[in-house]
Amino acid sequence: MSSETPVGTTVATGTSTATVGRRAGREAATAARERLATDRIDFCQVFAAAALDPEAVLTAVREVVDAETVVVGCSANGTFTEERTMDDGVAVALVTSDSFRFDAAVATGLGENVQGTVRDAVRALPDDVDYPYQSAIALHDGLSGIGERLALAIQRRLGPHVGFAGGAASDDYRMESTPVFCGETVAEDALVLVLVSGEQRAVISMDHGHEPVSEPWEVTDAAGNVVRELGGRPAFEVWKDAVRDSVAERFDVSVDALDPESDELYMLLGAYEFGIDQGDAYKIRWPRVAVAAEGALEFAVDIPEGTVLRVMHGSRAGQVESAGRAAQEAVELGDGGLAGGFVYDCACREIILQEAFPEAVEAIDDALSAPFAGFETYGELCMQTGQLSGFHNTSTVLFAFPE
Repeated sequence: MSSETPVGTTVATGTSTATVGRRAGREAATAARERLATDRIDFCQVFAAAALDPEAVLTAVREVVDAETVVVGCSANGTFTEERTMDDGVAVALVTSDSFRFDAAVATGLGENVQGTVRDAVRALPDDVDYPYQSAIALHDGLSGIGERLALAIQRRLGPHVGFAGGAASDDYRMESTPVFCGETVAEDALVLVLVSGEQRAVISMDHGHEPVSEPWEVTDAAGNVVRELGGRPAFEVWKDAVRDSVAERFDVSVDALDPESDELYMLLGAYEFGIDQGDAYKIRWPRVAVAAEGALEFAVDIPEGTVLRVMHGSRAGQVESAGRAAQEAVELGDGGLAGGFVYDCACREIILQEAFPEAVEAIDDALSAPFAGFETYGELCMQTGQLSGFHNTSTVLFAFPE
């Protein structure tokens, strides 16, 4: 380490595959700190495998960074940096900057009151920050099922000129516990909001690799995140009709013979998701569970009646290419070069890519040529300035810092 005053923004990452939370947090944070080459650490984001004790991981990370460092994070399916991908482990990214300021807050009660939780988090942030540009990072409980409402609530509170990115915490498909971290706090049913104020604007980008494979279907019966009917027919039956031939050809599998509880069906629901047509692009929606007895599909987020959906498919090659495109867009938006950043990448993409997932991370690295840390989410937030919708599935989202 050096005591040099930082110039611009510096990002460094570290990882650990230790199976004990305290050791994993300490190893990952120490590796990142040794690479940062400055004494001061302004911001830390940590992604920890769901199998690890989150309190132990967070405590160890906080012992390595400075007492004044803003520390946030969440549980994760899998984690990665520019150097490696990990099914189980901890990834840490540290940021030191003389052009960005970081303020964070956590609020609970997300499932019962989205608006109130966002209000509480925003009120806990300073309102007198004297910087020309502001962006935000949002991490939330991935089992809350309120992604789109959350994105709109954050935008209403922060205003249309504050772009934000982030992800829904995940837990290796267990669907049991997806906590978020802020300071000394580990909380479920919670939102962590980081206000990033700067002399220049942080870079936010997003892409996905899905294409439509069916005609459009209107949601005719839904309650919350459970869609019972599409076009007056059982939703699960509509999905099976749309994917039957493709699944048989690509995977040599009969969708009609699959057990609703099987891992194989779970994988296919990730490979053949739904898309909402937005004119020039599709917003992806993941049907994470088939409720076969009712012929229904349970999504990761609310789907209102009247929504028009198409079944989509994303090939492995398409997923790798879209990750590279998201990173290349960030580079172009960064103009003068990027110091590094964070990646929020959907767990569904890992289901599709499987052993090819490292290729997608390599595509990001090839385009960025800068340090980054990320995790596999249960949904991504990406609301760029001027947009009206900000929750995504099966996408790659980047939040990066100009040099």
